[in-house]
Amino acid sequence: MKVSKMYAPTLREVPSEAEIPSHQLLLRAGFMRKSTNGMYTYLPLAWRVIKKIENIIREEMDHAGCQEIMMPIMQPAEIWKESGRWDAYGAEMVRLKDRHGHEYCLGPTHEEMVTTLVKNDVRSYRQLPLNLYQIQDKFRDERRPRFGLMRSRDFIMKDGYSFDRDEAGLDVSYKAMYDAYDKIFTRCGLNFRPVEADSGAIGGTGSHEFMVLADSGEAEITYCTKCDYAADIEKAELYPIEAPAEEMQELSEVETPNCKTIADVCAFLNAPIEKSVKAVAYQCEKGLVLCFVRGDHEVNETKVQNTVGAVELEMAEAELLAKAGTVGGYMGPVGLDPEKVIIVCDATVMNMHNVCCGANHEGFHYINANPGRDFTPTYVADIRLMAEGDPCPHCGAPIAKARGIEAGQVFKLHTKYSAAMKCTYLDENGKEQPMVMGCYGIGVGRTMAACVEQSHDADGMIWPVAIAPYEVLVVPVNVKDEASFAKAEEIYNELHKAGVEVVIDDRKERPGVKFKDADLIGYPLRVVVGPKTLQTCELEVKVRKTGEVSMLPLDSDYIAAIKEMLQKL
Repeated sequence: MKVSKMYAPTLREVPSEAEIPSHQLLLRAGFMRKSTNGMYTYLPLAWRVIKKIENIIREEMDHAGCQEIMMPIMQPAEIWKESGRWDAYGAEMVRLKDRHGHEYCLGPTHEEMVTTLVKNDVRSYRQLPLNLYQIQDKFRDERRPRFGLMRSRDFIMKDGYSFDRDEAGLDVSYKAMYDAYDKIFTRCGLNFRPVEADSGAIGGTGSHEFMVLADSGEAEITYCTKCDYAADIEKAELYPIEAPAEEMQELSEVETPNCKTIADVCAFLNAPIEKSVKAVAYQCEKGLVLCFVRGDHEVNETKVQNTVGAVELEMAEAELLAKAGTVGGYMGPVGLDPEKVIIVCDATVMNMHNVCCGANHEGFHYINANPGRDFTPTYVADIRLMAEGDPCPHCGAPIAKARGIEAGQVFKLHTKYSAAMKCTYLDENGKEQPMVMGCYGIGVGRTMAACVEQSHDADGMIWPVAIAPYEVLVVPVNVKDEASFAKAEEIYNELHKAGVEVVIDDRKERPGVKFKDADLIGYPLRVVVGPKTLQTCELEVKVRKTGEVSMLPLDSDYIAAIKEMLQKL
């Protein structure tokens, strides 16, 4: 490929809508262009990266015994109604009708479709286990698409599904996919960490996310400083904290003017924050949900959503709070009508004694409130966010935090879909049994963007060799100098014949412009040829990742030397 012929329109200015490095750089380097909100066209450089990631995925999936299929993106409503998700999935799913009035959706995921496929063809235990996967577009109508490929509406995903006879078989399939994902992200040159995760709208129990570590990651992960425990912060387990025993005091209401925050209340009452209860209010299809955690803790929205079985949570409106008999800034669990509000208390709150909490009307709080005696919640659960320094749930050592980007996730679906959709097989005794399923996804475009987030500098992107659009860029410093340009073309042709993915910058541009574009695009190696290097009978080779520059003699086997440098990156 010659740069003069390459469709890679670079930008000098950062697009105003691009907030994070991957979004900025993929636009600036001519890898993609915005089509509409949350949707992008991949240009040739990006598509080369995408295809390399897909090829790595295919090789590891096939090696693990999976088989590739392709299912339609448009799916009939009937199969979603059969699974029970047609009304439960939420507004992210685009619903439509054809000219005959039949209902369909644009597939945000394919559990229903693949379950329907398999149940119509697989009858016997002899046909199991089975593991199918595809790589195709998905569509989710994100409420706030942002950050380029990190949260887009149209995206490329590898999704795979395993079908087994029993839980033991699922464990084997799950482990095989977990190991395959570990190999995939390792081969892509990423620094990542598998973490325990929430299953979200997919359902099931038992899940791991593969997080690409990056300071700009939108997800927060927790990990033990001693053992191998790691979890997405939404999933991180926390044991209830036991409070020292106390004799119950009499419940009292006290005036707390202009004290709408825990900090204000505790300062006004001269009370330790560990003796207070914080409230957060949500609304969902089930009604008003009031959540209570210890004053120095934070509410984990995902845990709340799972506890009450809500499809989606939103912050509660003041009007809804008023109807339930409470007010923002002074919410508390005492005296609420269980017919009007769902009360969710963190398990630690239920171990507290003589606490301070809102009195549900303006300017007043309770002191000496005690769970059991003064209030009984609808649900008691672990609903708080893990904090740095909390004890590891496995070994008790301090927990640390990092930021990451979810690039892949594996789930144990068990019989969630097979039972609902009657996806069964006949066992050795001729008895009908539901198939036990697993689900395994990788965001292909998201993996590309995550790589950029993890590997870039002020000048541009730094691609791992395995997924770089091209491995080597040859730069003739002066195309008007016939001798050096001829040598540059010779090197370019020799590298191409040696199986190296190479491009030559044959543009009539200043060297500075070529070098700037080379760094922006992020070619792993840059080979420079010019009148000065010819005079010394050398080539200049620069490693993009480290900035290290080597001079290779022209009378040596420089092609072999360049290939060896690529292998070491």
